[in-house]
Amino acid sequence: MALNAGATRFNTESNQLELWDGNQWTGILGDSAVLNTGGTRGFRLGGNTVDVIDFFNIDTCGNAVDFGNLTGSRGATGQGFASRVRGFQAGGYNSGYLNNIDFFSIPSQGNASDFGDMLNSKQAIGALSDRTRGVICSGSDANPAVNVIMFVTMTTTGNALDFGDLSISKSNTKCVASQTRGVNIGGAIGTGNNTDNIDFITISTQGNAADFGNLVGTARQSHSACSNAVRGMINGGSPSTDEIAYITIATLGDSIDFGDLTRNTEGSGAGASPTRAAVYGGGSSNEIVYYQIMTTGDARDFGDLTQSISETAGCSNGHGGL
Repeated sequence: MALNAGATRFNTESNQLELWDGNQWTGILGDSAVLNTGGTRGFRLGGNTVDVIDFFNIDTCGNAVDFGNLTGSRGATGQGFASRVRGFQAGGYNSGYLNNIDFFSIPSQGNASDFGDMLNSKQAIGALSDRTRGVICSGSDANPAVNVIMFVTMTTTGNALDFGDLSISKSNTKCVASQTRGVNIGGAIGTGNNTDNIDFITISTQGNAADFGNLVGTARQSHSACSNAVRGMINGGSPSTDEIAYITIATLGDSIDFGDLTRNTEGSGAGASPTRAAVYGGGSSNEIVYYQIMTTGDARDFGDLTQSISETAGCSNGHGGL
């Protein structure tokens, strides 16, 4: 019987899965950005009106090294997002609110390129992604807080499209994600006022966010957040705190205490692998710390960024949305 292209078999001699390409059997090779880079890469994106991109391997400990540059200097960068192969940074502030979205290739080193524009110019955004869709939400512009949610398809280039609205307007918020669900956590709702609100969305659809639960303890802004596929981690924030909290993304409910960072931290970046979270910068520091996501406990020293920084963004190619 003739084989159709796309048929597979397991070769018991080579112990390899093979694909019939229409003419011959060829080996199927597993490949990913994580394999190409020797582990999960964490990125620090801009901050304090600079254009620097740092990176490091989250699965080890050590200092960050220079990766390249964003298309322009910016502060109040908020939060980055990423697929397996592309990293993104949106918005920020530099003599005015910015609407540009930058992207870069994670397996290589080099400068970012222009991807497109957000619906509006804004700073202090929250952001998350699954494997294909990046979601940008909240922020501030001429208004101290907005409720806009927008999205991009990360495999292409182009401008953001409308997704829906958060349940309230806020800025300086942060987000986490599983492969199906995005969660927006805390933030500022006006000058000097923070919120303990947690909203969630289904990433693959469009529509308004729904209530997830609340931050337990002090409402906060200017924190950082990251996740694996199970837990969303919330790090530090303002009012100045060293607290780490977590949520279980697949359920609804309030945050739970996890442990403490090594210091009070505002305006940090964060990135995660499936097992480990890294928190970096904030409060004009160059410190990187880490902890194991599926346990509870305090953070430990990891290494240093290439420069002291605050109001920075972070992302990784091993987060829970992938």
